[in-house]
Amino acid sequence: MSACPIQEILQPLQSLRLIDPHTHINPHQAASRTLADILGYHYYTELAHSAGLAKEQIEEPGLDPREKVRRLVPWLQHVENTAQYSWLLEMSQQLFGFADDRITESNWESLYDASLRCMSAPDWEQQVLQKSGLDQVYLTNDFDDPLQGFDTSYYVPCLRTDDLVFHLTKPTVQQRLQAATGIAVTDATSLRDAVGRLFQHFTANNARACAISLPPSFSPASVSSVVASQLVAKSFSGAELTAEEQSRLSQFVFWMLAEFCDQHELPFDLMIGVNRRVYEQGVYQGQDLFDSRVSLVQYRELFNAFPGVVFPVSVLAETSNQELVSFAWIFPNVITCGHWWYSNIPVYIERDTRARLQAVPAGKQVGYYSDMYKLEFALPKFAMYRRILAKVLAEDFVGGRGWSVERAVELGSRLLRGNVESIFGGIQR
Repeated sequence: MSACPIQEILQPLQSLRLIDPHTHINPHQAASRTLADILGYHYYTELAHSAGLAKEQIEEPGLDPREKVRRLVPWLQHVENTAQYSWLLEMSQQLFGFADDRITESNWESLYDASLRCMSAPDWEQQVLQKSGLDQVYLTNDFDDPLQGFDTSYYVPCLRTDDLVFHLTKPTVQQRLQAATGIAVTDATSLRDAVGRLFQHFTANNARACAISLPPSFSPASVSSVVASQLVAKSFSGAELTAEEQSRLSQFVFWMLAEFCDQHELPFDLMIGVNRRVYEQGVYQGQDLFDSRVSLVQYRELFNAFPGVVFPVSVLAETSNQELVSFAWIFPNVITCGHWWYSNIPVYIERDTRARLQAVPAGKQVGYYSDMYKLEFALPKFAMYRRILAKVLAEDFVGGRGWSVERAVELGSRLLRGNVESIFGGIQR
C-alpha cells in the first residue's frame, strides 16, 4: 500500500487535541527543569545500566544534573536502536530545536544548554502543553494527597490505592490514613469509614478514577466483615499478620474499593501483572518485570460482581492482551486501556491495536496514555502511537475493508480522544 492513505489519516489525528488518561506527573513541577530530568527517566537509566553503566554512576547522591547527563550520554550509542531513544531524539528536535540526528559526546552540551534556555522560560509548562496538544492530564495521586495548589480541572486527580491494598499493615501507612481522614481505625467498619472519606475528598476535587497496579498472584475475592474486622483489628494493634492473613486483608480492602467505585460511579483502572523487585540491583524504577502466569480469569468474580463499575484494564504481556481482548469482547464493563510499560514499543502496540480493533466494540477502547513523569514525554509518545494507529487504520480498514479515509479517521479519533471523554467523564470546567 502506498503511504498516501496513511498520511491522509495521520494528518487529522495529529491535529486532534488530547486528554492523557494516565500519567505520573507532579502538578507542582510538571515540566522538566534540566535535561537530567529527561535522561533520568527510568527508561534511559535502566537501558544505560543494562548496556554496562554502573548503577553507582547513575545514582550517586548529590550528583549535579549536567554531570549526570555527561555520564549517560556515552551510553546512548548503545541504545540508538530502541524506541525510547527515538522518543528522546524527537523530543529534542521538536521542543529544543536540536538539528542533529544523533545525540553524541560532541554535541550533547549544546543540546543541554538549548534545553536549559527553553526550560527556564516562565511559560515553559504551557508551551509544552500547547505543542503536545494536551487539553487535560490525569494524575496518579497518593491516597493522602491534599490535592491543593493546582488546577484539578486541568491536572485531574486519580486515587492510587496500592498502599491501601498491599501495604496497610505498615505503621507508616496506617498513620498516613489516620492523618488524612481523622479516623482512628480499629475494625472493618472504621476502615470503611476512613476509605469512604478518601473517596469523598477525591471526588470533591474532580477525581475521575481509582487505580491500582496488581501482581500476578493477586485474585480479588469478597471477604466477610467478621473476618475482615479481626484482620483489621489485629493489624492496627501492631500485631504481625501471617502471609495468608495479609492476603485476605488485601482482598477485603480491594473489594471495598470496588464498592466505593460503584457508589461514586468512578472507573477502576486495573494495571495487572507486575512483579516488583525482580532485579533487586537495578536502578530506581528499573527493577520490576512481568511473567505470563497471570490470568484475567482471576478477576472473573470481580467483573461479575460489579457490572456497574467500568474497569479499564492494562496488561504487560502480549499473551495477556489476547485474553484482555476476549474479556472486553464479552464483558460490558471491561475496557482495553493503553499499552503499558513493556508493551509500549511499536511492535507490540501495532499487534495489540490490530487485535483490539478487530474484536472489541469501538467505544470500549482507550487507545493510549503516556504514563509520563514529565510533560515533555507526551509529544513523542503520542506521536509514536498516532503513526502506528494511522498505519493500522490505513491497512486494515481503508485497504482491507474499503472504508473511506473519513470513516477511518473517525474511528481513530474515538480511540485517541472520544472514548476517554465518554469513559472518564470529559472536560468539566
